[in-house]
Amino acid sequence: MARQHIDAVDYHAAGEPFRIVHAGRGAVPDLPGATVADRREAAQAPGAEIDRFRRLLVREPRGHRDMYGGFIVPPNPVQDGDAAAEFGVVFWHQDGYSTACGHGTMALGAWAVETGLVPAPAGGNGAVTVRIDVPSGRVEALVRVLDGGVADVEFVNVPSFSLQLDVTVATSRGEVTADLSWGGAVYAEVHAADLGLGIIPDHYAELVAIGREIKWALNDHPAARCAYNERFSGVYGTILFDRSGGDPLHQRNLVVFADGQADRSPCGSGMAARCATLSTRGLLRPGQTLRHDSIIGTTFTATIEELPDGVRPHIVGRSTHTATTTFVVDDRDELPEGLTLR
Repeated sequence: MARQHIDAVDYHAAGEPFRIVHAGRGAVPDLPGATVADRREAAQAPGAEIDRFRRLLVREPRGHRDMYGGFIVPPNPVQDGDAAAEFGVVFWHQDGYSTACGHGTMALGAWAVETGLVPAPAGGNGAVTVRIDVPSGRVEALVRVLDGGVADVEFVNVPSFSLQLDVTVATSRGEVTADLSWGGAVYAEVHAADLGLGIIPDHYAELVAIGREIKWALNDHPAARCAYNERFSGVYGTILFDRSGGDPLHQRNLVVFADGQADRSPCGSGMAARCATLSTRGLLRPGQTLRHDSIIGTTFTATIEELPDGVRPHIVGRSTHTATTTFVVDDRDELPEGLTLR
């Protein structure tokens, strides 16, 4: 009999899970590559050894169809004038590997401070910045500590920008318009009311189905191509949003990403994409605050810095430690990589 052991730490941010696992520790193999983006490519290469571990960590019985997490890897090489990041991360989900993850960045910031990887502020009050290299670039988690505990985390994203407004898309619920934008990944944004739906739990299954449909309908749209890195092209997720009482700065959303996963949180990178769109439309300016509520009622808030070609979003939410686990993989297990029912 042989057993493999995998150590994991679980957090959630506004209800969305995030499982933290070190590549190169225990049974989990190293990820080769010069940069975090290269390591993502290595992870999703056909036959990659580490992908077995992604599968068993997200699938039942160790996970579920909407599980999310990341492999901790070394940061990118230091560029002239830059400080090194504390670490890098390759994000993963049920269907593969993403280029960005805002709720995961919040979880990683809280984890880094709570484990002492990054020292907490002296006296147990204040803020500390955790620099993280992700496939889409350098992000930061500004972790605010109050009375010795993490109060909230501010996710400072890569530059975000509008790709194209008012793209017509045919759906099973009729023709609607979508905005395409970049927040570390490409998102399509559609007003849920145009589809006859609300962002409410009773409409959850219908929202997931139409979100998946819109993603694939627009995945090959010319505006969804990433000009500086073709590996990042294609629509990652659909943001289905409603305005709260007609206020453009208070919205409720459900983000359907990958191949039909639904974000329980308001989605950090998706909210960054919304910031870019609302800025382009003149609805969000520096000094104003955008509030996004999730389908379960949790909240992220965002402000923006204006950049020459877009905005840099600052998104604030909370993240909580939920488990520290050692998973066991037994060579007698009849389902060694788990299972998925969808």
